[in-house]
Amino acid sequence: MSLRFAYNTNGAANHRLADAVAIIADAGYHGVALTLDHHHLDPMEEGWERRAEALARDLAARKLGCVIETGARYLLDPRAKHEPTLLTPTREGRDRRVAFLNRATDIGAILGAEAVSFWAGVPRPGVDRQQAASWLREGVARVLEHAQSRGMTAALEPEPGMLVETVDDWSALGLPGLTLALDLGHLLVTGERDPAAAVREFSPHLGTVAIEDMARGVHVHLPFGEGDMDLPGCLDALEGIGFSRLVCVELSRESHRADTMIPQSLAWLQACREARAA
Repeated sequence: MSLRFAYNTNGAANHRLADAVAIIADAGYHGVALTLDHHHLDPMEEGWERRAEALARDLAARKLGCVIETGARYLLDPRAKHEPTLLTPTREGRDRRVAFLNRATDIGAILGAEAVSFWAGVPRPGVDRQQAASWLREGVARVLEHAQSRGMTAALEPEPGMLVETVDDWSALGLPGLTLALDLGHLLVTGERDPAAAVREFSPHLGTVAIEDMARGVHVHLPFGEGDMDLPGCLDALEGIGFSRLVCVELSRESHRADTMIPQSLAWLQACREARAA
């Protein structure tokens, strides 16, 4: 089987969304990983449903699949990065995060997205981790309920430094219906698993997969060939388990050269597969 690749719009933050989608399509990708943000289909702004329907038509015309990403930094609070989260001490804050994730799910349903990916968040200073874990389970359960009502796949991503940091943390949640959003580079940061081995181990649970290069122990998303990732081994593992969902390239620090990085990244991945086949 052939793997299907997408490019994350958080790596095209200086482009209009329509232009980013066109560049991704023209480069030959199979899909778009859409990070909802104030400049890319703002989910909190009036008219979001109409804009989502227009985007759905554009994606369909270009034969592009989609994954919804929810990691925008200042969408909900312009003064506090990533806040509020599912771990925010106030009920109002946690409710705002759940409402955002449910809106993201609604947009995903309109777009026919394969999954909606989200993370746990970082406990605020002074918050007991057990209390934070309780808030997280409650919030995720609400998100899951809404996702299931819309026929959407909800995928939680372990993120370095967050309450759910590792795939073992994800496993410990034990929430039926919750899939794993696996960012292969994060495994090199935490050192918990070999990325290719994690693909095979968690293959029944994968809701979506992100890929990039990464230096061991350093949480910086790097262009392919600039870090320590065994990318050929990861691609082999994904092919080996028959992974049919989009594999999403995430280069969130490369927006200043997205016009070259979007096609260059796919060319690198294709060359990697061709070399393996030779």
